Amino acid sequence: MTDYTAPIQDMTFVLNELSGLPEVIARTDCQDASPDLVNAILEEAGKLASEVIAPLNRSGDQTGLTLTEQHDVIAPDGFKQAWQAYAKGGWGSLQFDPEYGGQGLPFALAIPVQEMWHAANMSWGLCPLLTQGAVEAISVNASESLKARYLPGLISGQWSGTMNLTEPQAGSDLAAITAKAVPEGDHYRISGQKIFITWGEHSMAENIIHLVLARLPDAPAGVKGISLFLVPKFLLNDDGSPGQRNDCRAISLEHKLGIHASPTCVMSYGDNDGAIGYLIGEEHRGLACMFTMMNNARLTVGLQGVSVADRAYQQARLYARDRVQGITPGLKTPGPIIHHPDVRRMLMTMRSLTEAARALAYLGCREVDMAEASQLTDGEKMRHKRRQALLTPLVKAWCTEIAQEVTSLNVQIHGGMGFIEETGAAQLYRDARILPIYEGTNGIQAMDLIGRKLVFDKGLGLSELLDDVDASLAEMHSSDQVSAAQLKRVNDSVLTLRTCSRILLNCEDSSIQNALAMDYLMMMSYVITGWQMLKAADIAGRHLTENPESDFYQAKTRTCRFYLDQVLPRYLTHAEIINNGANSTLEMDIALF
Repeated sequence: MTDYTAPIQDMTFVLNELSGLPEVIARTDCQDASPDLVNAILEEAGKLASEVIAPLNRSGDQTGLTLTEQHDVIAPDGFKQAWQAYAKGGWGSLQFDPEYGGQGLPFALAIPVQEMWHAANMSWGLCPLLTQGAVEAISVNASESLKARYLPGLISGQWSGTMNLTEPQAGSDLAAITAKAVPEGDHYRISGQKIFITWGEHSMAENIIHLVLARLPDAPAGVKGISLFLVPKFLLNDDGSPGQRNDCRAISLEHKLGIHASPTCVMSYGDNDGAIGYLIGEEHRGLACMFTMMNNARLTVGLQGVSVADRAYQQARLYARDRVQGITPGLKTPGPIIHHPDVRRMLMTMRSLTEAARALAYLGCREVDMAEASQLTDGEKMRHKRRQALLTPLVKAWCTEIAQEVTSLNVQIHGGMGFIEETGAAQLYRDARILPIYEGTNGIQAMDLIGRKLVFDKGLGLSELLDDVDASLAEMHSSDQVSAAQLKRVNDSVLTLRTCSRILLNCEDSSIQNALAMDYLMMMSYVITGWQMLKAADIAGRHLTENPESDFYQAKTRTCRFYLDQVLPRYLTHAEIINNGANSTLEMDIALF
């Protein structure tokens, strides 16, 4: 597999020019995050990703994992050392509270760093992803004593964290959860089985802090009867160090299509006396507490889509430059396949989709900071919370959908060699396939977008976003980098999105809304990314007037123009489907399938 180089220049461009990191810093009292510090963080993270984590990607995929008879998981060689380097560098602490060992930097700044981990090695990167999610859930919902006892170890990277939702009979339907929690003094005894627990067992960190959904004996039925518990692998001694082993263990590992180096565990709680756990938040409010973790996790899963797409593009670009095959137009002798027009089309599609997805992901993640910004009024914070809620399903679903396309094109550019494991293209394709499934399938994201983010608030969040888009477009004028046709194309797409939104808002049949939800999500994503790419072209064009020889800005403007000409028009297909309605989707009798 080819080496990975973090695209720091594009990350910095998107951070500063599109997602407004300087404004985030100013509004959140993070003035210590100077441009020099931001650059230093990205440069050092890039070194760790490329020099330490990325070289383990292929070997980890080939080696896989071993579950011993003692229920220990043996990770691939080098993984523990990479985790120790990550912890020593304080990389898990960037955005967290200094009171517990964090650095207090914006979430928006932690995002490109996390992108690097997942692009370098998605299997490995899932461990910090789940750990940071556990920190978020504990920080917002746990008691002060639990925070003081568990946050420092998680934030420092001495410990890792997990999320335990799914059970054999309860996948997306969490109302069917049956794991039990019995009160016992200041703690609870947890029993039950959880499946699909990512990094549920390993020895890279000194302790593993499991967040487990379970029911109390008197819990009401359904999701309203679920509580959240903190269950450590090792119970803590009085001095806070890991002590006696708790009654929880991995009893098997799933054999998966991809992410072979990430243990996906079946976890058993309470095979003996019951695992000791501690209540997080209020009784029967576990799902709300867990969503503190899941909402940001959904953004980060979308970011994983960006990551694996970028790694695939880098791999395809290098192969296309080196692979000599056939005589291409304009050449008299065989040359690299990058000269073939169809290969150019595929590479431009991969590059433009990846850069558009990065813009969307960073845009959504900035709203996490702005929704809590200390220097904003309550009304302004609520506006940003609506924006965050609206963009989250787009980031999670669209960015992971384009990852399927980009990693597939990578295989195609490699030709027959792409279908062979030796090149590593197949691994990226396999690894990417989980992304539309976990943290809520993309169909669930689409239904959430319509049901909770469009219908529930009568389109308020969407109207606010599109009004901002209109204001932004009004400031742009056709130029050498942004043509009048492209500007009109984006304006037209916004008008079409407004029309389709009214169609769904006025529809009183939720079955029809749900049947059209995925097309609506994809259409909205293309429209918003079209706006972002137009904005990027406009900004890059202005930079070119000052620095006309810049390779970066020349490439950026050309990539954006390709997106606006060749990719943005996809929204029209989704709009036509919405206009056609869902009768043909729903009319066939179940027995006829």
